[in-house]
Amino acid sequence: MYNALKAYGKNPDIIVPEHSRIFDFLPGINEIKTSSNVEHYDLAISLDCATIKMLNGFSNYFESAKVKVCIDHHGTNTMFGDYNYVNPDAPACSQILLVVLEYFGIEITKDIGTCILAGIITDTGGFKYQGVTAETFEFVAWLLNKGVNVSSIYRQVLQIKTRANFELHRIANNRIEFLEDGKIAYTYITNEDEKSVNAENGDYEGIVENGRDVEGVEVSIFIRETEKGNKISLRSNDYVNVSDACAVFGGGGHPKAAGCTIPGTIDQAKEMIVKEISRLLK
Repeated sequence: MYNALKAYGKNPDIIVPEHSRIFDFLPGINEIKTSSNVEHYDLAISLDCATIKMLNGFSNYFESAKVKVCIDHHGTNTMFGDYNYVNPDAPACSQILLVVLEYFGIEITKDIGTCILAGIITDTGGFKYQGVTAETFEFVAWLLNKGVNVSSIYRQVLQIKTRANFELHRIANNRIEFLEDGKIAYTYITNEDEKSVNAENGDYEGIVENGRDVEGVEVSIFIRETEKGNKISLRSNDYVNVSDACAVFGGGGHPKAAGCTIPGTIDQAKEMIVKEISRLLK
């Protein structure tokens, strides 16, 4: 969106409090700001956020803007913008963005296409989630014709692991518990775990997927201890809507991929989320 707005003749700020270093290859990444001195923007655009709480450090800029736009694909979206373009059928927010930019006649350059494809690949788990449609692959083919390197982006965002990410995966895998007759896989990492491997933001990504890939598991639970509470990541396979479980704790997401934050100790958070998932299994 930043690159597109620049091409549209605007002078936008892109404000992201924190991001994983795996995205450092994206065109325009060096323009990211973690804060801004501007008190009131003319326009604020939220991408891929179901609620205003998910904007994290950006929410104050959004709320004080003259006009607010929300572009998203979560079915739990609260329509917190003045203008909301929300399509729950889209498997990736970037897929919606591609349509929006085309509508406004903004040329999809190789740089813009690279960013959009990175979003599609990450949001669909590498095209493996059930929301992926034939249209998704049509968009990818179109981006390929624009010169976007699909295989390179796929490897960068899904396959390459930092050493810290590898070590955190190993720690979490050694802790996996199977509950409810093997239908739930549970694991966690602590602040101390992250410090011990010199982890940076994003080095915990992908851990929740490990449990879901085990035969017989319906729901994978991953808890990450943070200073702001226990970050819960949930993934399901067939029939449990994990966004319903997260909604109980003020979170949300997709039916098969969702998250929330639960205060207290890791054990307390575990007990609460396992209880909710167990109810949904029945």
